[in-house]
Amino acid sequence: MRKTMHKKLIVGNLKMNPVSPAEFGRYLDMLEKETKGKNFEKTEIVICPPAIYFRQFSERKFKNIKLGAQDVYWEYQGAYTGEISAGMVKANGAEYSIVGHSERRKYFGENEEIINSKLKAILRSGLKAILCVGESGEERKSNQTAPVLKKQLEKSLAGIGIGKAEYITIVYEPIWAVGTDKTPSSDEVLEAKIVIKKILTVLYSKKAVEKMKILYGGSVKSFCAGQVCVDPAMDGALIGRESLAPYEFIKIVKIVEEK
Repeated sequence: MRKTMHKKLIVGNLKMNPVSPAEFGRYLDMLEKETKGKNFEKTEIVICPPAIYFRQFSERKFKNIKLGAQDVYWEYQGAYTGEISAGMVKANGAEYSIVGHSERRKYFGENEEIINSKLKAILRSGLKAILCVGESGEERKSNQTAPVLKKQLEKSLAGIGIGKAEYITIVYEPIWAVGTDKTPSSDEVLEAKIVIKKILTVLYSKKAVEKMKILYGGSVKSFCAGQVCVDPAMDGALIGRESLAPYEFIKIVKIVEEK
């Protein structure tokens, strides 16, 4: 029997951009223009704007783009000033949430214990999770990529059963590539993908891992999308800076979809 291939997944992480509703409105206008009349049958597209813009995004009623969150808090509700729960995110139209992004680790001190709590909250709420893992430049130089990925995956996924595996997408996000113009070679990405699959197979099963997507994230641009996504046969990409330019973002979607 022929294996069923799942759709590619392209996620745009707008981070803390743009500043005003007017700017976001113009962004949505451009995104609408770039996606009009396109079906993207082989690709699922997700945009993760700041939560303050969820309603504005939903009002556009995109048929071919889904809404995601950049982060959530692990408690369902309560006296946690400034936080947003997975339940709130779900109730406001989102279908996905990123968790464990390298910037959350770097600037907010998130460790695997925190990420694990958030991941469990995301799955409990009925959202799909986009879990980021990856090594620093120093860790790569000292040949620690595999041990780092193993530690991050094992601790982040602790207590999450096989029945939830298909709702988790893993992003290989080498920290040394995020926000820079450095991109790993196809072989380096493929090597990390193989390591991740082996770890996940031990944690779950080969059959369960076949249902999980593994994306690449870190300075993805149209000119290198083939190198970091297509050639190493990744299931898609998590795109940061370039997702702020709809023309470039959709260009990347087309490159990944058409291969």
